[in-house]
Amino acid sequence: MEENILNPKELFNELVVEEEGFRHLNNPADGIKPITKKYLGIPEKVEQLGNKFYFSDGDAKVEIIVVNEEIMRVRLAPHGVFLDDFSYAVPVLKNKPVPVTLTEDEKEFRLSTQIINCHVRKADFFISFSDKDDVITSADATPMHWEENAQFGGYYVYCTKECHPDENFFGLGDKPTELNLRGKRLSNWNTDAYSFNWNQDPLYRSIPFYITVNEGIAHGIFFDNTYKAHFDFGSEDRTKTSFWADGGELQYYYIHGPHMMDVVKSYHLLTGTHPMPPLWALGYHQCRWSYYPEAKLRMVAKGFRENKIPCDALYLDIDYMDGYRCFTWNRRYFPDPRKMIKELADSGFKTVVIIDPGIRVDDNYPIFKEGKEKRYFCRRSDDYFMEGHVWPGRCQFPDFTNPEVREWWGTLFDELVEMGVAGVWNDMNEPAVFGSGTFPDDVRHQYDGYRGSHRKAHNVYGMQMVRATYEGIRNIKKNKRPFTITRAGYSGVQRYASVWTGDNVASWEHLQLGNIQLQRLSVSGIPFCGTDIGGFSGEPDGELFTRWIQAGTFAPFMRAHSAGDTKEREPWSFGEPYTSINRKFIELRYRLLPYLYSAFWEHHRYGFPILRPVVMQEQSVLKNHFRQDEFTFGDKILICPVLRPGQKSRKVYLPKGQWYNFWTNEVVSGGDEVEVLTPLETIPVFIKAGAVIPEYPVMQYVNEKPIEEVKLNIYHSDYEANSFLFEDHGESFAYEQDIYSEKKFVVNGDTSSLVMNHSMEGLYTPRYDGYLFNVIGLPFVPAKVSIDGKDIEFAVNSDKILEFRHTKSFKHLEITN
Repeated sequence: MEENILNPKELFNELVVEEEGFRHLNNPADGIKPITKKYLGIPEKVEQLGNKFYFSDGDAKVEIIVVNEEIMRVRLAPHGVFLDDFSYAVPVLKNKPVPVTLTEDEKEFRLSTQIINCHVRKADFFISFSDKDDVITSADATPMHWEENAQFGGYYVYCTKECHPDENFFGLGDKPTELNLRGKRLSNWNTDAYSFNWNQDPLYRSIPFYITVNEGIAHGIFFDNTYKAHFDFGSEDRTKTSFWADGGELQYYYIHGPHMMDVVKSYHLLTGTHPMPPLWALGYHQCRWSYYPEAKLRMVAKGFRENKIPCDALYLDIDYMDGYRCFTWNRRYFPDPRKMIKELADSGFKTVVIIDPGIRVDDNYPIFKEGKEKRYFCRRSDDYFMEGHVWPGRCQFPDFTNPEVREWWGTLFDELVEMGVAGVWNDMNEPAVFGSGTFPDDVRHQYDGYRGSHRKAHNVYGMQMVRATYEGIRNIKKNKRPFTITRAGYSGVQRYASVWTGDNVASWEHLQLGNIQLQRLSVSGIPFCGTDIGGFSGEPDGELFTRWIQAGTFAPFMRAHSAGDTKEREPWSFGEPYTSINRKFIELRYRLLPYLYSAFWEHHRYGFPILRPVVMQEQSVLKNHFRQDEFTFGDKILICPVLRPGQKSRKVYLPKGQWYNFWTNEVVSGGDEVEVLTPLETIPVFIKAGAVIPEYPVMQYVNEKPIEEVKLNIYHSDYEANSFLFEDHGESFAYEQDIYSEKKFVVNGDTSSLVMNHSMEGLYTPRYDGYLFNVIGLPFVPAKVSIDGKDIEFAVNSDKILEFRHTKSFKHLEITN
């Protein structure tokens, strides 16, 4: 069916278009025909080719692929010809040979696996999905449709689905708004958003994946379209939710739950998980724009060691370069960078340097000269090089969608890595250009052979830059894991880099906002995420900075960062009592490294998010759809940051079950809010009953000294609970050949006993032999402790914690009264 409409944005508004230096008006007098909105008609037939099903209304065609029992992909070809099947987000679509049944009756075609059904209604081509109990989980509100794009060619593509009264939405990356997206209208277009505000949109990343929960059942939609995309979650019409794009193909994945965790895990089956980071990357990082000259950087390093505040990484921003030229050094500020990096490393500091995409136009600059000669830089439609001004001045930009360019770019890190640089930070890669914001639309990209304009490549540019960085460093380092961080990205960027939320502000509002953004990124498939602790711009006072350090202790990526026109922003900069409190929490971070590292392993191997909002714990409780302060760090530790000044206590919601106050070991029943004291030196931290929380001894940096003993904090429960401890070399890829240790602890208890069974897989043997056991919350006076049938000496300390040691591996622990 067709609906003739006059698109006011494209035709009737006098829209000013700037292209190649000319300005013209786009209006009906130019002779452009009114845009025609076209809908799918009536499906006339279906053809099957393995797990692919093709439906047609005589002109348009729809392809539905059964990816596995929980995932189906829907594609629309407006005139029956599909675009080439290529995706940076889903590099290989792994179709399993899934048993699928095609049935037909007078009302519909129906595709069925053992878990989900896809319904194609004959009357109007509406597509819907249901679970194995025939409960409809997702249904079209209108048929898929499209509009001809008169300015660029191609189509605007649209999908509109029913939105139920109590349906709520989560995900979509780092949007700076409430965790629940219900009632929001948002866009994806990677944007340099300095000092962004609440509800400012879009920001730095484009993650077109969201999760919806309705009546306790979750499913996900992944709209794999790299053009500028839009999402309406019941904003314009409370009964409808829509997603659409300004070009490309209408292609989306329906991902069934029924739990949010199931959806996220399945999303990672498509887009991949983060590789295991080097263990040092989980420590504390310190950054500023900029630490220079060298004496300043050395002074900061000295400050950490003299104040005995752990730190693993120091960053160099753009001022370390010669005239902001990438892969160069300003020898006035850093006369001997190799020596400096070596001496910092001897003190336990890794050096991380920034690299931007803009390459200065300078024929005396070897990297520019080589890129120019090999035609590696982006070009416009008239074949001129695309130029723009960024930090070095007049620049050209590599086309990172070209695999040859990515390979070349990767080799450029050879000298930095050989000097000892341990990590690379990619910035300004939205891509950002002064004045114009980004590249013109007519810039052409190679796009791995599937050529397109910048409208197609913009949102993947930063991802492909950090991909080139990651793969290049991995090739140089061989068996050592790269550490990379990127500001811009697209779905799948987690395969190559960590991220931070960008240029935030030193305010309580941004502390609250960052807390939400990290939860959202985590459930959107990006686990290794953090904020600029303390705020990038503006001036925090001691209380705000300390509360931010406390929150950042429980972020996967922990880095303080600030602009150069602000006051000093190190953990000791605000004096006492802040220095001691900051030290206490950074030390806690290092104590919990084995727990966090294990959570990363659970993400990498199983697809679990590291930060989990309360709604992910109890999605059937409607109130939890609107909670956004509390989250779990892994699955055993619940955190509720203090987000307001002068707050001496706050309410904290605990999911159902038994929880231990981390600071007092008081047992609290979940399922409701509790009031928790929040003096400056603490924030609410609760441990799930039955948890086994491993601890390393506090060090000033990772591997400062050999680990001789690991502490196992065992929290009594009256139900069975599982915990993991993952260990390996911490820096190599040997875990890919099973050179790792995954220890599983199963705890069960009652009013008179506690039993813990221990098993292990993998080929790695840790260097330490012993464990220090702390057993917390026993509801009885212990009379006997035995390990593998042998009695063990024990003691109960003044805090009523049972303590004992064991110097060997074990399989069975039993404590009785």
